[in-house]
Formats: sequence, C-alpha cells, structure tokens
Amino acid sequence: MHVLVTGAAGFIGSTLADRLLAAGDRVTAIDSFHPYYPRETKEENAAAIRNHAQARFFELDLAFDDLAEATDGIDAVVHLAAQPGVRGSWGSSFASYLDANVLSTQRLLDACRGLSLHAWVYASSASVYGNDAVDAVDEQTLPAPHSPYGVTKLAGEHLAHLYRRNHDVPTLSLRMFSVYGPRERPDKAIQRFLVASRDGLEVQLFGDGSQRRDFTFVDDAVDAVQAALERAPIGETMNVARGHTVTLSEILDVIARVTGKPLALTRTAAETGDVRVTSAIIDRAARFLDYAPSIDVEEGIRRQWARVLMANDSTRPPAGI
Repeated sequence: MHVLVTGAAGFIGSTLADRLLAAGDRVTAIDSFHPYYPRETKEENAAAIRNHAQARFFELDLAFDDLAEATDGIDAVVHLAAQPGVRGSWGSSFASYLDANVLSTQRLLDACRGLSLHAWVYASSASVYGNDAVDAVDEQTLPAPHSPYGVTKLAGEHLAHLYRRNHDVPTLSLRMFSVYGPRERPDKAIQRFLVASRDGLEVQLFGDGSQRRDFTFVDDAVDAVQAALERAPIGETMNVARGHTVTLSEILDVIARVTGKPLALTRTAAETGDVRVTSAIIDRAARFLDYAPSIDVEEGIRRQWARVLMANDSTRPPAGI
C-alpha cells in the first residue's frame, strides 16, 4: 500500500511512517516544520523517512501549497498534521489553528476527490468531548469541546463526514486520547516531566494533580491506525485509548520510580481549557480494528525515559505543564 502520512516529522506521524516502511509499504510524507517546537527535533524524527528508498518527503503547508504531486499515486491517507495545544488556541493565535486544523483538512480532502483510495484516516482528539463527562465516554457521547483547539478537531471530523457523503472520500475518524511515548513533543506533560528529571530542573504543574487522563502509548495508537488502514471501516468514528485512567499525581509517582528521583514541582492554578477527565470506552475500536492496547503506563514511561536519556539535546521544559 502507498500511504500518504501528514505530520510525518511529528511524534505520532514519524512513528507511523517508520512502522509502515518496516512493513514494506510505500510512504509519502508531508510536514510543514511549523516552529511550534524546534525543527531539529522534527528532523531527527524524520531522518529515517528521508533516507528510505520507499519514501518520498514533501515539506509543504497543507493550507496553502499545491497538493497534486504529493497525492499522486497514493492508495490511502493518514491525516495527523495539526496545530496542537489547548492553551495556545485562545486569542489571536486561533487563526493559525483554523489554517492548520480546518483549512488544511478541507484542502487535503478536496485534493483526494476522485482518487481511488482504500481509506482516509483522520486523527481526531479526545478534546472533542469537552469537560462535562466524568465517566468513560463512548462515541455516542455528544461532543462539547472545552477549547478552541477542540472545536477545530471536531470541525475536521465534520469535514471528513461531508467529503465521504458528498464526494465518496473513504473517511473514518480516530479520536486519540493523551498519546505519549518516545518522540513525544517537548510541550507534552510526560516529556516535560522526564526532561526536567533528567536535567535536574524544577517544573510547573497546573492544577492539583487530581486530573485524570487516559494515557495511550504511541505504539498502541499506531497499531490502531495500521488496523484502520487495513480494515477500512469507512464512516466509523472510534476512540483510541488505553481504556484506563490515571491521575497526574499517579504519573508523578511512576516517574519518580522510573527515574529514581522525585520531581521538583511548582504548583499553580489549572489552565483555561484543560479538562478534568479524559476516559474512553474502546469497545468500538476493539470490534472494528481488533484493537487491544497492551502497554501500561509504567512500561510506557520506562520506554520513553530510555529515549530521553539517549537524547542528544538540551531541551528545557517550558514554564508550565
């Protein structure tokens, strides 16, 4: 299969592209190298893709650049590219989220009209559910985003549905919950905590640590994407999660065990737009994708810690977490 992967220099995208290439698939990789975090980090992620005989790499902006060459000859799409971050999506910066998350999705869908595709996989987010649910949610739960970022991810889902119904683009959506692991981007919680532990730095924790998250190891998330490409349950929307929540305080305890030292924390008030709970029912993914996540949080953090220790960078965690 020849798969177009957007956001291919990012955390999940590069992991997926490497996995596809190892399985013998061809990959067309797209990334804009948006300066949300250092290009050096993304180039390290993308190095194996750039050097692989079965891959081609396009540096372009999905919202504005011509997509004809990049979409030529492809059999499937995994659209992971997005402007991430709940906290950064407020105020004047929202315009960049509209371009990166909404306009880019619409233009890529439009570029795929008329192509003979096996599947068009949209990477959505748990952020579409919002802040009202305190129990595990299934895909029938009414979306109610709690941040502008969540609004843009839900808009992408609706665009995917529209292009399926009106133009036969074979779309399906995967709502991903708190994906972590090796290559996690520098602003994400577990990566910040581990880098701070490695470098002996203080790190800020927003909230009291009671927030619960359904942390999903990246290899499990990529398993779900690969299964979606192979099985192509067109029209479905599915949660991709571990199916088990932990609090941020519990994550800090795990990190202390894994690294052998407690973190130096500064605590402050919760940030606007952060939700109290993300918790998923994953029965639909199990049914349609044979999805069965296997990596628990402690094992996942051990694997991520090993990569942080090997990293040859001096990344310092941003002020807040």
